[in-house]
Amino acid sequence: MTREYLKKASLTAKSNASETHDIVKGILSDIEAGGDEAALEYAAKFDKYTGNVLLTPEEIAAACALVPEKLRLDIQFAHDNVRRFAELQKSTVGDVETEITPGFVTGQKVIPVDAAGCYVPGGRYSHIASAIMTVTTAKVAGCRHITACSPPRPDTGVAPAIVYAAHICGADNILAMGGVQGVAALTFGLFGLPKANILVGPGNQFVAEAKRILFGRVGIDMIAGPTDSLVLADETADAHIVATDLVSQAEHGYNSPVWLVTDDRKLAEDVMALVPKLIDDLPEVNRENAFAAWRDYAEVILCADREAMAACSDEYAPEHLTVQANDLDWWLERLTCYGSLFLGEETTVSYGDKATGTNHVLPTSRAANYTGGLSVHKYMKIVTWQRATRDGSKAVAEATARISRLEGMEGHARAADVRLAKYFPDEIFDLTANG
Repeated sequence: MTREYLKKASLTAKSNASETHDIVKGILSDIEAGGDEAALEYAAKFDKYTGNVLLTPEEIAAACALVPEKLRLDIQFAHDNVRRFAELQKSTVGDVETEITPGFVTGQKVIPVDAAGCYVPGGRYSHIASAIMTVTTAKVAGCRHITACSPPRPDTGVAPAIVYAAHICGADNILAMGGVQGVAALTFGLFGLPKANILVGPGNQFVAEAKRILFGRVGIDMIAGPTDSLVLADETADAHIVATDLVSQAEHGYNSPVWLVTDDRKLAEDVMALVPKLIDDLPEVNRENAFAAWRDYAEVILCADREAMAACSDEYAPEHLTVQANDLDWWLERLTCYGSLFLGEETTVSYGDKATGTNHVLPTSRAANYTGGLSVHKYMKIVTWQRATRDGSKAVAEATARISRLEGMEGHARAADVRLAKYFPDEIFDLTANG
C-alpha cells in the first residue's frame, strides 16, 4: 500500500522569507553603521527596554539570588549532564599525526574558536535549557570568551533563571538584548565585547535570518526554522502517551509541525481523537500555539509496515524523532536522518529538550539530511599541518609537478620544481604531464 494521509498539513513551516530578509538586512546595516547607539535604539523599540545591557557582576549576583533553590538544583543537574556528554563528545576527536610516506608527516590539530556568541530565547518562554545547552558546550570546547545574549523584559531585564544558568555554565558576559539587535551586537563586537567567531542557539525567524545573512563573516551552528517532531509508533504504542508527546511539541509555536507515522490504523485514529482534548486541557498561553500547529501543520500517515515507516521518517528528516514500537535495536540501526532520536516510551523529546545531556539545538526543516545538532565539535576547528625531510619531499614533489602540469597550473608545478632542483641538483627528473 502507498502512504495514506489520515491528516494532511494545509500549510508548510515557512515564513515570508523575502519580507523577513529585507527587514533583517536593514536592521543589521543600521547597527553596523551606528554601533552601540543604534543597537540601543532597536533594543528600546523591540525589547521595550532601556536598562543596562551588559550585566555587571553585581547585577548577575542579584539575579542569581532570585532563583529558588530547587530550580537552582534542577539547573545544576541539567548542566552536569550536558557537560558530561560534551566532554564525552570532545574525547572522540583530537590531535593526530602520521608518516604518510617515508619522511613526510601530516597531521591534524583541533583548535577551539576564540569567541562564541550564545543566543538564548526569552520572549514567550524563558528558555533556560538553551542557556545550558549553548554555553556549556562552548565552555567544554575551550572557547576563551563566551557571551550569552537574551531578550530582556521591559523594566525587569533578562529572566533571573536564564542569568543563573548562563553564569554557572561559564558565560563570561551576559547581554540583555534580543532579536536581530542582539545577534548584531555579538557579531560586530559592540559594548566592548569581542567579535564572535560563531553564533549559536535557537531563535525566531528574525534571529534565524540574521544568522543566515551573517554566515560567512561569522560561523553559525545551523540555520534553523520552526521546531518539528515525528513519532513512529506501532500497535504496541500507548495512544495517550503518543498524543501527549505530539501535543508537547506542538506548543512550541503555531507553525511547529508534528507528525505521526504508523502502520496501525486504530492507533492513528485513537491519537487523532485524543489530541484535541489534550490541547483543550493546556493552559491558555500554551493552547493557542498547540491548536494552530495541530490544525495547520500536523500530519498522520498510515504506512504498510515498519520499513515503509522508516523510509517515510528518513524522507521527513525530523528534528526530533521518537520511536514507540517493537524491536528498538532495529530502528536504531535502520534510521538515518534525524536531529536526535528517542527510543522507547521511557524517554521523550522533553527529556532531551531539558535535562538528559544531549543537545536540544537541532537541525529543522529537513536539515537533518546533512547535519547533526549543536555539539562541542561545532566550536572546534579541525586544521591540518605537514612537515617533511628533503628526501621525504622528493616523491611528493615529482607527483605534484606532473599533476599540476596536467591541470595546466604551471606555477604550482614550478613550486615543486625549485625544491627538486635545490635538494637534488645532480638528479634528472621527468616532470612533464605525460612523462
